[in-house]
Amino acid sequence: MRNLAIAASLLAIGLAACTTSDAPNLDTTAEAEEADSIVVTGARTRKDGFASMSPLMRMAPPPEPQITEQYEETDPNPVKLVSEEPVSTFSSDVDTTAYSVMRRYISSNNTLPPSDSVRIEEYVNYFDYQYTEPKSAREPFTPTVWVTPSPWNNGTRLMHIGVKGFDIEPDETPDANIVLLLDVSGSMQAENKLPLVKKSVGLLVDEMSKDDTISIVVYAGAAGVVLEPTPGNQKTKILEALNQLEAGGSTAGGAGISLAYQLAEENFARDKVNRIILATDGDFNVGVVDADSLEDFVARKRKTGIYLTILGFGEGNYNDVIAQKLAQAGNGVAAYIDTLNEARKVLVREFRSTLFPIAKDLKFQVEFNPAVVAEYRLIGYETRLLNREDFNNDQIDAGDIGSGHTVTALYELSLVGSDARLIDDLRYQPAPAISGSADELAFVRLRYKLPNEEESRLIEQAVPANDAYPCFESTPRDARFAAAVAAFGQKLQRAGYTDDYAYEEIIALAQPAKGDDPFGYRAEFINLVRAAARIDKTGG
Repeated sequence: MRNLAIAASLLAIGLAACTTSDAPNLDTTAEAEEADSIVVTGARTRKDGFASMSPLMRMAPPPEPQITEQYEETDPNPVKLVSEEPVSTFSSDVDTTAYSVMRRYISSNNTLPPSDSVRIEEYVNYFDYQYTEPKSAREPFTPTVWVTPSPWNNGTRLMHIGVKGFDIEPDETPDANIVLLLDVSGSMQAENKLPLVKKSVGLLVDEMSKDDTISIVVYAGAAGVVLEPTPGNQKTKILEALNQLEAGGSTAGGAGISLAYQLAEENFARDKVNRIILATDGDFNVGVVDADSLEDFVARKRKTGIYLTILGFGEGNYNDVIAQKLAQAGNGVAAYIDTLNEARKVLVREFRSTLFPIAKDLKFQVEFNPAVVAEYRLIGYETRLLNREDFNNDQIDAGDIGSGHTVTALYELSLVGSDARLIDDLRYQPAPAISGSADELAFVRLRYKLPNEEESRLIEQAVPANDAYPCFESTPRDARFAAAVAAFGQKLQRAGYTDDYAYEEIIALAQPAKGDDPFGYRAEFINLVRAAARIDKTGG
């Protein structure tokens, strides 16, 4: 794995006391010890050496905030010749962090988001789409493929691939063993950090039943348990423990994660969903910088059946890089909570899809027919690309999908003979002779594993050439809206493909495709495009 050179990252104190053999090997530094400013009232020592804290803590004043937000630098996917590279392979992605980060930049900061923060697939997958309903939990996907003209380039086509995960009925939803791992370090004092964490977690607690269990682990200069496993119907007890938390001190993220996994293992149940939910601004700022060690630790723990979901909060020091890496390693979702309404979306309206996986290691592979398609470009998924051989290798990790989740991918295609082709023929090497049937544009393959299985299953589907829509206006409403979102994402990413496609054209594309929009998410998108146009016009 690449070593993430993140100056303010991860791990440190407390792990020397951990008895778990899988725990990352980290040194305790004098600087970390001096930074420990938690005063514990009524602490109780657990047999593992960690303090078990009462919820009431007295914290030191926070350090002065610094702008240290970190996003992984990526380049947009290039155009590829089908004659040279006919197969495209990538992992699914249902994360929505990038969209919420964009909304915070535009709505709260009145500026456009950094281009490196833009992940177009997370913009598109922020919204639900009406895809073919799967047959059962044993066959949880039925691919939907639409081929349409491109709205931003008259000479190209869009191929829209969508799947909807099987939606578990509420009375069939498994019980949950949830460990809340909450960052209470000094950087979490801002109103959109720990205070918002408490309100957000309160929404989750409201969804819990007597057969669910909730524990709370906190970390700052040290890690401790403030709520032992508690039935989900004891809401007063849970909320009292939650509401007494205060922020202060430095951050020993590795120690907290290790303790959270230990607590989850002590209460593990095969018939439950066992999940750690980490709420943090991502500012792991004490101890040895060793992201690989922590990522490996989380990946090993994933094999025990305990998954990790990351909820990001706040601004100024938000570390998107490590949040994404840990969520992917832990078979969990990464979301960014910028408002209480977003918390309600993630933890209430999408509660089952956020917590309850119906399939894991979902991979896509598309083979394009060189007799019909000359060039293709995958829009987004830059951080989710896989090697061709990874598709059939069940040891390679990929994304998970929850109950009722939808996953969408878009390709832009140039057909054979199109003037929209961007790659010239070679001068000294003749183009290969293309033969074969022109009846198919492409062949789509999906691989996935059921939650309790380790051998993948395969779904295959041809894409008939004559099923393409002749004009964009006749395409399904969801295809038009997804295209508008993808156009906006490419514009913010400065990818070079929709730079001349005006914000007003994106609005005109999205407005009639808004549909019923019961929670106003699509209307909000249109308003964000309007706001981005104003910011861009003034140079913001």
